[in-house]
Amino acid sequence: MEEKFFQCPYCWMEISVLLDPSVGNQKYIEDCENCCNPIEFSVAFENGILTNFNVSNIEQ
Repeated sequence: MEEKFFQCPYCWMEISVLLDPSVGNQKYIEDCENCCNPIEFSVAFENGILTNFNVSNIEQ
């Protein structure tokens, strides 16, 4: 597992998420541990190296 730090698109707090480099392309939703708003993650690994990491808010 690889830890990645990022800024929440809602509350702007720096938080972290654990990523699994054994899965090439990942897209999922997880709540911010600080403000509990849903964040959409788009992650890509190539040969175990993180090549893409994007987070975005989900318009509600």
